[in-house]
Amino acid sequence: MKGALQLGKVSNIRILVHWTFLFILVWVVFLEIQRGGNFESILFNLAFILVVFLCVVLHELGHGLMAKRFGIKTTKITLLPIGGVASLEGMPENPKHELLVSLAGPLVNLVIALALYFAIPVQSFISLHLTELLEKLSEFTLPNFLFYLFVANLALVIFNLIPAFPMDGGRVLRALLAMYTDRIKATQIAASIGQSIAIVFLLLGMLFNPFLILIALFVFLGAYGENKMVQQIALLKGHVVKEAMLTQITLLKPNDTMEEVVGLILSGTEKDFIVEKEGRPVGILTNVDIMNNSKNRKKEVREIMKTSFKEIDLDAPLGDVFRSVEVQKEYFFPVLNKKGLLVGAIDMVNINEFILLQSKLDY
Repeated sequence: MKGALQLGKVSNIRILVHWTFLFILVWVVFLEIQRGGNFESILFNLAFILVVFLCVVLHELGHGLMAKRFGIKTTKITLLPIGGVASLEGMPENPKHELLVSLAGPLVNLVIALALYFAIPVQSFISLHLTELLEKLSEFTLPNFLFYLFVANLALVIFNLIPAFPMDGGRVLRALLAMYTDRIKATQIAASIGQSIAIVFLLLGMLFNPFLILIALFVFLGAYGENKMVQQIALLKGHVVKEAMLTQITLLKPNDTMEEVVGLILSGTEKDFIVEKEGRPVGILTNVDIMNNSKNRKKEVREIMKTSFKEIDLDAPLGDVFRSVEVQKEYFFPVLNKKGLLVGAIDMVNINEFILLQSKLDY
């Protein structure tokens, strides 16, 4: 994700914070100043937000580490103003496995809340009258901080288990439904419920809190996207790369010049190219790289080509390639046979055309 700073790695999962995350910190400072707060109150609230988002990271790690048990990698966790997003390479198709992965995140927050319940203890706060409780919570003390954190983790558990796909609760619902029906129908039902809840969030956001509008958009679009992706993957099931790959492609050599590449762009329809040497791919030249380097026509391809790229096996399932594109945001791959020789290429345009043709046949 552009504009993201890497904070570190946990179990080979990158932890990133997006630059827009600063907005929530600025917003907290602004609200506190507007309320007449002082340096101590601002510091207290900023520390609280940062620790809550640490709990969000732990929540997402719960998903990632559970998914790892079922052979699914998590490439990164990105912190945004609306929360954390774990980039899993996919969700288990086995409903029981998906259920465990979906529940792992909220379970982390529940464990944190239980630990805080006994550490504070929370009972000393609950036993107070409302006026006494409000007066006590107005103080910037460590017990108060931990009580707020207890409430925040409980809220994270409850909020994430709302059955609004693609939130955790929606995935739990999909997993439970998939135990009694097929995955496509289960996804359609969960997505429809998620979009209905998103509309409720939208109306509440318009009336009370604009932040709910952002959540509504996230849920509505996420539910639509997940439903569409599951249907597309279903159409690709049982099909392999060689059925949809490009074979009539122009291959470049490392010593070809940008002048030759620009000529190919202008005289044909190809936008991305594979650079090969002795029948094996050694680089990828994307349209973006070509446009960024088109001024210097004397420059050789070897100077600008990408040498780190994913190679696809001729007999690889098309669904796996589709998932890889969705997660890694790559869209053009060389295709190799069992001997490691280049036999073609596969890109999202061709995969989408294949999906469209399959949908017509199935219809």
